[in-house]
Amino acid sequence: MATTTSAAPRRGTSWPLIPSLLLALAGCGPRALQAPFPVQTLADAGLKPLPAERLKACAGRLGLPPELPRPADRTNYGARQDRDVFGRTVPHTPQLIVLHETVLSAPDTVKLFATPHPKDEDQASYHLLVDRTGQRLRIVPDAGRAFGAGYAAFGDFTVRIRPQSVGSLNNVALHLSLETPPDGRGEGDAHSGYSEAQYRAAAAQVLLWQAAHGIPMSRVTPHEAVDRSHSRRDPRSFQWARFDAAWRQAVARCGLPAQAYDRGRATI
Repeated sequence: MATTTSAAPRRGTSWPLIPSLLLALAGCGPRALQAPFPVQTLADAGLKPLPAERLKACAGRLGLPPELPRPADRTNYGARQDRDVFGRTVPHTPQLIVLHETVLSAPDTVKLFATPHPKDEDQASYHLLVDRTGQRLRIVPDAGRAFGAGYAAFGDFTVRIRPQSVGSLNNVALHLSLETPPDGRGEGDAHSGYSEAQYRAAAAQVLLWQAAHGIPMSRVTPHEAVDRSHSRRDPRSFQWARFDAAWRQAVARCGLPAQAYDRGRATI
């Protein structure tokens, strides 16, 4: 979500046309219609997902309390799309983790996402929200496409589904948001920051996602860094040093090699 009171991030409009219909409208055969944009992919990160048994054991060692279900209305999230309008396979599995803040209180954020929003520009959601006590609130299943970063790119990488699309990362992103403290619920550039419980829970959750999907730390990014609308600044007042310390503690508890998940180099 934005760190201002401006409109929530757009999900990207759905497009009902299918390749055969496009061909029919163009009045040409399959070979005559040329896709106007290439399918982009991220380089192989070289990090294999952790086996299910080890992932479960890691989660147990982290000691996180169970998630609390706070589902978004179905208008506020969708399915990860495996093909573009031309029938080509596009990236659609989690490859990035995007960090946000709510600006609103956690209850108000949950209420916003549970409210039906028929207009694309009003639709927004995260996969998980971490409140001030460190509790994880489940908004959208990981397999779903949360609408957290509509107009976005990771470096030059973005996912486009149709010719008119400006590109989004929602198809490959996992969105984690921190509840903003009361003094940050406005237009200010900064606030008093996040609680220690939030850093611990966020770091543990990020590690679990990394281990489950083979995502290196170089692909864990703040929303501000991938936003291409130049309107998002979240998460404001985020202290990477505190997050990194909590993350390394989580890695140690799980008995995982930190260098495998944080190799100190980019993998774009």
